[in-house]
Amino acid sequence: MSKIENAIHELHRINSMQEGAGRLKEADPLLKFLVTIIYIITVVSFDNTDAVGELAMILYPLCMFIIGELSVGLCIKRIGYIIPFVCLVGIFNPPGSMVTLILKGIFTITAAYILIITTGIEDICAALARLHMPKIIVTLVLLIYRYITVLLEEVNQTVQAYLLRAPGQKGIAFRAWGPLTGQILLRSMDRASAVYESMCLRGCRGTFIYKNTVHMRLKDIALLAAFCGIMVLLRYVHVFEIVGDFII
Repeated sequence: MSKIENAIHELHRINSMQEGAGRLKEADPLLKFLVTIIYIITVVSFDNTDAVGELAMILYPLCMFIIGELSVGLCIKRIGYIIPFVCLVGIFNPPGSMVTLILKGIFTITAAYILIITTGIEDICAALARLHMPKIIVTLVLLIYRYITVLLEEVNQTVQAYLLRAPGQKGIAFRAWGPLTGQILLRSMDRASAVYESMCLRGCRGTFIYKNTVHMRLKDIALLAAFCGIMVLLRYVHVFEIVGDFII
């Protein structure tokens, strides 16, 4: 299986995992989105020298993995491609801030992964619409995610056609990069035009109707307030230091 085919397979696998994310799947998408944003803001608000306080933020992803019955191994495998870049950013800083910056990057990426894996793209876009985000931005997010596999399939077909015409050659020759890129662009534009025409024939006017249009319940508001309180506690109280002093 080629790298492109593997990427397509992973996207389909993520979509299938969204159907079975434990109790997190049943939660209000807007609640999950706001919780993720609040968590990320809290993570990046720590001082670059406060590695001990930053480490306490690992409690959120651990709880989400347990409640959502998510695989830690799959998470590490999928975000493993990004972690080296995060470490590359942190390694050029002094030792005190290097660890904190790396933790910030890892926790932020993990929180985004948990949101994607437990919430379908339609639900995320519905949450954005309920927050009165510009409709064009919501539509772009939905269409980019939905049709990224179509683009990958076009790229895969073009690459496979090239390799069949160049047996025994490893990779794509440098002189063929330009023509192949242009061909992929033209094929993508043709597919995009076909998709747009089919959407217009079905009555699309640039916006979509999402199934999740309910308002947040009192229970959801209480959970959000409790989560905000926990984030404030973890931000200003060094929980690990207190626990360590108590044990010692």
